[in-house]
Amino acid sequence: MNPENKNLQFKTNINCGGCLATVAPFLNAAEGISQWEVDTTNKDKILTVQSNGITKKAVIQKVQAAGFKIESLNQ
Repeated sequence: MNPENKNLQFKTNINCGGCLATVAPFLNAAEGISQWEVDTTNKDKILTVQSNGITKKAVIQKVQAAGFKIESLNQ
């Protein structure tokens, strides 16, 4: 694992405060996330995760477990 923090970005369907409240416990409990936010004003509802070790795959699994669609923007 790369020890330095990096930003991972994802396109989601998290589009309101209620959605944020639903996904928050999943992302807050995830190991390896130092910070995250969703730009609900962007048409693609961009989730930015500051990784402190978490993988893109793990973030996708957490968001899907919360019941939302997600796809990676980073390659």
